[in-house]
Amino acid sequence: MPGRESALGDAADQHAPRLTIGEVLAVLRDDFPDVTISKIRYLESEELVHPERTPSGYRKFSQADVSRLRYVLAAQRDHYLPLRVIKDHLDALDRGEPLPPGAPGAATVPPLPVAGSGEDDVVPPLTPEQFARAAGLELDQLADCVQFGLLATDTDGRHPAADLPIARAAAGLARHGIEPRHLRVYRSGVEREAGLVEQLVAPVLRARSEEARTRATEKLRELAVLSAQLHTALLEARLRDLLRP
Repeated sequence: MPGRESALGDAADQHAPRLTIGEVLAVLRDDFPDVTISKIRYLESEELVHPERTPSGYRKFSQADVSRLRYVLAAQRDHYLPLRVIKDHLDALDRGEPLPPGAPGAATVPPLPVAGSGEDDVVPPLTPEQFARAAGLELDQLADCVQFGLLATDTDGRHPAADLPIARAAAGLARHGIEPRHLRVYRSGVEREAGLVEQLVAPVLRARSEEARTRATEKLRELAVLSAQLHTALLEARLRDLLRP
């Protein structure tokens, strides 16, 4: 499919040697240690990558295919996006259209680390002083966030960098007079939402099939995004009611 390949490839790609799925796995493994052959096959089944097939049915991946896979894997890891959203982004690239603000590859501020993104592997935990300074919190406010269950520390009393978005949100709310002790309702709500999502995916996550686990992971990502969208929409609707005469 030339139209699709042109989005993340170039003219030289047409003459570059094609890779087997095993070779693609070897290329991607350094940046994405969790990627597997089953994952690549799954992304192909979802039409996010379109390798050629030999007469005997073997997949042959171009450099543009590899670039598409990198885009998908990075968008999942760094932005926690569901596949349907990533596919829309790739389709926009294929059509030569600009990406929406905040999309991976768009002109935007680099995303903050998110839990489960893998960034904790390269960003060491921060001391309370470092963490508070990065989040814009006072040390006593940070201690309150820990006390009321918004944040946690490791056994050395350090904070994972992936928790910075939580701390920065708490700092912003504190500037409006909403203290960490008032935020326990958020924690309780999240735990109930997580419990509901867990009921839906837990049986599949326990499956031995790697493909089943991959599909469950994709479902978990999409449910997380939809839950966040619902929470935002409900809150905005309630706040609109406050503005009505």
